[in-house]
Amino acid sequence: MNYSSRVDFLGLHAFVAIADRGSFRDAATHLNLSHTAISHRIRKLEDELGQKLFVRTSREVRLTQAAVDLLPKVKQTLAQLASSMDELRRAGEGRHNRLSIACLPTIAAGRLPHILKRFHETHPEVFVQIYDQSASEISDLVERGTVEFGVTINTSHRWDFDTEVLVDDPFVLVCPMGHLLTQKDRVEWSDLEGYPLIRVSQHSGNRMIIDDALAGTGDHLVWRYEAQHLQTAIAMAHAGAALAVVPQMAFASADEESLGLRQLHNPQVTRQIGIVSRRGVPLSPTATALRNLVREAFR
Repeated sequence: MNYSSRVDFLGLHAFVAIADRGSFRDAATHLNLSHTAISHRIRKLEDELGQKLFVRTSREVRLTQAAVDLLPKVKQTLAQLASSMDELRRAGEGRHNRLSIACLPTIAAGRLPHILKRFHETHPEVFVQIYDQSASEISDLVERGTVEFGVTINTSHRWDFDTEVLVDDPFVLVCPMGHLLTQKDRVEWSDLEGYPLIRVSQHSGNRMIIDDALAGTGDHLVWRYEAQHLQTAIAMAHAGAALAVVPQMAFASADEESLGLRQLHNPQVTRQIGIVSRRGVPLSPTATALRNLVREAFR
């Protein structure tokens, strides 16, 4: 649209106010304008239309035939515009009262409940939708804009993501309390040879981290089972069916009285947990407040 074809909404509002009230003075009062200002708006509108809209005498203000024909169309247009603005305003208010985030299941079952409890104290009106998904699924959710940010594994440096590192989370051995390996002061990966082990699916970010760290040196390990979720691996260790290697944060929600965990050495394997969001897309005020609480919880 070029400049000459832009709609003079200020002039149209003045036109409707005068037509409804039959007076420049009353219309000026309604619009909180001076008499000079509203007269200027009407002159400008008439110049743009090439038509006189009012006939003014000492006793009354009458609409010309052009104004009579124009008035219902202008009122309809302004009403539709006001309705559209109200819809946008309500949608904006809805976004302020609704927040979607993504989070690894281990974080969702461990630290997130305490974070959200604190968030609710300051934002009791906000509905929070939690996508507790895998790292790859979280990346997709952030990329599509389904969530404002995700708390996930930092597996790659994507140019379209802003990434903030929160913590290094080491992988640990999980076994039944009293197991022979819990009696060792130092447990290495080679000590796991001969024991049945359970690992998570090859599509998991945790699995890829372990595979990359071992880089062929774990060929003698007996991976007897494979699960889709870390909690399944922990349950297998709890039952004594297999030993599990999981991130330490996953163990926080397990029964510590009947399970033992040991740091693994040679090599030490660690995953990096961070906050990811779309680069160049600012977070909403509510998302910013929740992100700050996430930072504090991991600090």
